[in-house]
Amino acid sequence: MEFLNVIFQTILYRPIFNALVLLYQYLPGHDFGISIIILTCIARLLLYPSTLKSIKSQKILQEIQPKIKEIQIKFKNNKEAQGREMMELYKKEKINPLSGCLPVLIQLPILIALFLVLKNLSLDHVDSNILYSFISNPGEINPLFLGVINLTQKSSLLAILSGIFQFFQSKMMTPKIKLSKDKNDFSQMMQKQMLYFFPFFTILILWELPSAIGLYWLTTTLFSIGQQYLFLKS
Repeated sequence: MEFLNVIFQTILYRPIFNALVLLYQYLPGHDFGISIIILTCIARLLLYPSTLKSIKSQKILQEIQPKIKEIQIKFKNNKEAQGREMMELYKKEKINPLSGCLPVLIQLPILIALFLVLKNLSLDHVDSNILYSFISNPGEINPLFLGVINLTQKSSLLAILSGIFQFFQSKMMTPKIKLSKDKNDFSQMMQKQMLYFFPFFTILILWELPSAIGLYWLTTTLFSIGQQYLFLKS
């Protein structure tokens, strides 16, 4: 367990801590919120190839839902044949049904590390022991974003905005297919529920967290919307 903690501190916690302090020192205006936005965009650019691959797989997976449903109906009494046909379909379409989970799994440790950094970062006294030797200690950090939002406190505005844009992000990837007349269509019901559940869940999570986490979430959601727009447009 100690070994994993050392890896987490070395690979995520300390680099994020130092990057935020470095950006804060050199950015005009010394705005800690702008530092979070820029760091988030840098992280998303590094993850761009894997995220793009995930978007492609997710879009194809949603578009072939009618074919998946046909297989499920045709082989409803033969699970082995159903699984075999599903794998053949995935192979034909060149997608991995689990690839959509990859960006989430990658982003989760970053979110945890950022949360711990913001939780442990003393804005009136930065711990020099965590800073790299080439980064000077700013001494004190102003927590105000654009002079208005205190990033150490919760912000209902950022929480609600994050939920709203989370909805638009999910809506963009929802396939425009003819809806089934069957009111008991489970896949259709789940798709509709997830479209509204995740934005609501996002607001619920961010409501009591420091607004710095909400700013990170909002930034990464807007980045994803832009990435999806470019993909869908092409």
